[in-house]
Amino acid sequence: MKNAKHQNNRIEINPQKLGGKPVIFGTRIAVEQILRLLAKGVPTEEIITDFPNLTKADILAAVAY
Repeated sequence: MKNAKHQNNRIEINPQKLGGKPVIFGTRIAVEQILRLLAKGVPTEEIITDFPNLTKADILAAVAY
């Protein structure tokens, strides 16, 4: 199965990463993890501080996904 990229190439689905869950491209940070943090009220800036590989655009792509 080939890798799939979505949302301006920011979201990747790869069966070899996290069992095929959507992740931010080039990381093992799941879209689901970002959405759970946002649902808990964690501000975008704090998520970026905790995960320095992420950008605001990555978080917006996760929400749009």
